[in-house]
Amino acid sequence: MHKPLLTTDFLDRAREYYGDQEAVVATTGERYTYDEFGERADGFSAALAERGIEKGDRVAVLDPNTHYHLEAAYGSMQLGAVHTPLNYRLVPDDFAYILSDAEVDAVYADYEYAEKIEPIRDEVPTEIFVTNDADAVEGDWESFDEIVDAAGTDYERPEMAEDDVITINYTSGTTGDPKGVCRTHRAETLHAYIVSLHQELRDDDVYLWTLPMFHVNGWGHIYAVTGMGAKHVCTRGVDAGGIFEAVAEEDVSYLCGAPTVLNILADYYHDHDDVQTQGANDVRIATAGSAPPEANIRAVEDEFGWYLKHVYGATETGPLITTSDARRFLDEDSDARFGVKKRQGIGYLGTEVRVVDEDGEDVPHDDETLGEVVVRGNQVMDRYWNKPEETEEAFSDRVEGYYHMGDLATVDEDGMIAIRDRKKDIIISGGENISSIELEDTLYDHDAVGDVAVIPAPSDDWGETPKAFVVPASGDADDPGVTADELRQFTREQLATYKVVRRIEFVEELPTTATGKVQKYELRQREWDDEDQMVGEG
Repeated sequence: MHKPLLTTDFLDRAREYYGDQEAVVATTGERYTYDEFGERADGFSAALAERGIEKGDRVAVLDPNTHYHLEAAYGSMQLGAVHTPLNYRLVPDDFAYILSDAEVDAVYADYEYAEKIEPIRDEVPTEIFVTNDADAVEGDWESFDEIVDAAGTDYERPEMAEDDVITINYTSGTTGDPKGVCRTHRAETLHAYIVSLHQELRDDDVYLWTLPMFHVNGWGHIYAVTGMGAKHVCTRGVDAGGIFEAVAEEDVSYLCGAPTVLNILADYYHDHDDVQTQGANDVRIATAGSAPPEANIRAVEDEFGWYLKHVYGATETGPLITTSDARRFLDEDSDARFGVKKRQGIGYLGTEVRVVDEDGEDVPHDDETLGEVVVRGNQVMDRYWNKPEETEEAFSDRVEGYYHMGDLATVDEDGMIAIRDRKKDIIISGGENISSIELEDTLYDHDAVGDVAVIPAPSDDWGETPKAFVVPASGDADDPGVTADELRQFTREQLATYKVVRRIEFVEELPTTATGKVQKYELRQREWDDEDQMVGEG
């Protein structure tokens, strides 16, 4: 028997079986049951339909982790409209590109971020603008609550197929303009299924939203947590004290966070007395990106009393494709478990993860030979939006039919992978991808910069941070004609805040090959010489 896999099934199931159970704890203090959550999503569906939104139209959501994001997402998808979440750290020019590229028909934006959309309204095809506090926003914006209340809950849900695209998630634009990752009902559903399994989700879980919902739909948790009938605890950002307080007061059992979040939590815990690390429930936390330092894993498990799962993936892959939570390889009574938990691990159920050399052959399981990670699985994207050539390249570079991650890894005797470096010069700072090329292009625009190379440098706070080696236009590193602070401010004025160059070193020249290509690996080796591991290992 074949039953179509649809993202709308998750909220439908929760409403059917958990309708009178608490579903969402809002940042403003309200608490909603699944019946109430569903009615608000229905109201948004009805309001969008009244404004002409229909199946296939794109509806963008720009919001921190509030209940409005959940309602807008499901309200859009119930119409067959394509949920298009936006990274709230971007700047207006970034939004102008994405809204135009995706031909977005409607935008819901939180009042705190609507000011980033207002300046570019005339540049984009979007005609419907909704916010959660119209009085706090300049310009002509409709109120989410008012249009939901006025619309009622009646709307016509169209016939949908599991191969229909239902979300577009934009990449960070690390190698040029951001690419829209098209994901189908089927891909989102199967990813949520395996997330539920490997992350051990249950209906009595209390999930704290420390991971951005915009980030590949919160790693699929907008579906998985909802479908299981568990509870969402919303936030407006990451604050260590607030996280510990919420964990204790709401009896949180599960949360996610980049290694940066672990670092923030560990620092807060060590700087404050009598920090309560859990309520009535045991706590588990998932982290991804660069492997967290062992000291932070130790703090989370031995001091907080939480259980840590290290996972790995990319926007194009769902994102999650591997986990280090392979307990037959873990000795819970030995510190050797930290070495296992630092690895990206083994493939999720139904996911084929390989590490291959330049000829597409699997590397030996010696934990020394480098190869590129490639993956095949039901959670992998359908295609890039309107980018057939990039789609073809992503699935055919070394091995036909596998998505190529762009990460270089080794494989140990147990088949567990460990990311050692990256094919492309991507900086992962606090869980966000930053393009070294974009930073170099920005710095090149300054008159005092003659040449520049940007690499990831180690950071206690962020794992990695951008560092620029600048050859002054004057040629004199001792008298460059500009200060490091001035160059930092120059990048701050043109880029999202998390992309700003944090460290700058003036040099007489950059190391190059005989053909003039900058040898960035020499700069990286120098910066990471005192670290235990290079890029990707924390």
